[in-house]
Amino acid sequence: MNFTQHQTSDNIRLMADRNDKNPLNVPGKYYNDLTCIDCDLCREIAPRVFTRDDDEGLSYVWKQPVTSEEIAAAEVARRSCPTETIGDDG
Repeated sequence: MNFTQHQTSDNIRLMADRNDKNPLNVPGKYYNDLTCIDCDLCREIAPRVFTRDDDEGLSYVWKQPVTSEEIAAAEVARRSCPTETIGDDG
């Protein structure tokens, strides 16, 4: 399994797996794991942070967010990710 499951009283919550990070991620707080389905949502929401690996068909963090605008966009992307592929080690 490429994701971590945490049982809650209502459902199973999926989270990005810090042990399965895309090796193309730049070091830092945000990352994509390898469960990405290439839906393009993170790249649409935060194009200054996320980009696509055309060879593998996965998104990854190519620039850690620095400005308040970039951080806000990265957080929206993280919360919006349908596979919870985006992690935050902060």
